Amino acid sequence: MKKKLQIALFVGVMLGGGLNAPLQAATAKNTEQQTGKKAVQPAAKSTQAAKRPVGRTAVKKSPVRSAKATTGKTVHAAVDTPRKSMRRITFDDVDQGRLSLHSASVLVIDQNTGQTLFEKHSGAVVPIASISKLMTAMVVLDAKLDMQEVITIGEEEVDSLKGTRSRIHVGTTMTRETAMLLALMSSENRAAHALGRHYPGGMPAFVTAMNNKARALGMHSSSFEEPTGLSSNNVSTAHDLARMVAAAARYPEIRDFSTTETAKVELKGRVTDFNNTNALVRSDNWEIGISKTGYISEAGRCLVMQARVADKPVVIVLLDSVGKMTRVGDANRIKRWMESASLASERGPV
Repeated sequence: MKKKLQIALFVGVMLGGGLNAPLQAATAKNTEQQTGKKAVQPAAKSTQAAKRPVGRTAVKKSPVRSAKATTGKTVHAAVDTPRKSMRRITFDDVDQGRLSLHSASVLVIDQNTGQTLFEKHSGAVVPIASISKLMTAMVVLDAKLDMQEVITIGEEEVDSLKGTRSRIHVGTTMTRETAMLLALMSSENRAAHALGRHYPGGMPAFVTAMNNKARALGMHSSSFEEPTGLSSNNVSTAHDLARMVAAAARYPEIRDFSTTETAKVELKGRVTDFNNTNALVRSDNWEIGISKTGYISEAGRCLVMQARVADKPVVIVLLDSVGKMTRVGDANRIKRWMESASLASERGPV
């Protein structure tokens, strides 16, 4: 009988200890979590307090699409602001096969690191159409010509090569600045041609300056024959154009004019509305620092941009896009791909 009582008492003690052990462990865990939370809260508050004043002064808003508002803004430069701790975003391990683009030649480059994020036939030498006008603008600005000087649209500006039309009639006068605005924003061929013709030494000297500038930028597969891009002999590669776009982004006037949404220009006493040929500059979803479109039948539809995507300054080159909206569609696909890769990188390995 004593043995039975001893066994019963022993079992009771063991059962009591066994049931209490998980409760004690859980209590200890809860206490530890609560203690940890209390310790972390003040640090989180101090981080937010330190972050707010920096954000107000350092974070740049997307450029306002008007010549007056955007003049002199530097969008192409990366802005370093305090951020929450996260894994460094990299596209090395991202499956590029998930990005299906319809432009024949493509290049996307991270300006901060020089890393190629995506490329497709980026070394092909192809006609570049009105993308040439970025080089035209750089050559004019490099010469430090009087931008307020009045120049005249002459018979020489009429397109005899492709027969394209223009709303700028022969005999129209405008400042060199207005001609550059219309060439970059609305891709006006007569305005671009006039810029070259009114260059010191005339058109031959201007074309020589274009090619010299290309060589200076390391654009070794590029060649320019005239300032508008109507000639299919204006050729380059996506890699060369990325260099050109990055260089053009250093000119405040080019950033300003190429991203202006619309402009009212008085021509021969009549006010005419001109719109940007790139619809994306009017989108609130894009932060574009420089933009240029192009089209001739030999080149297809082209688009180059310097923009901020997924918190990265990038250069995007899209050449020979089939269909009127393909280049815009490809640009949006690149944007979504980069943003999804960025989000996946924050969550963990891709």
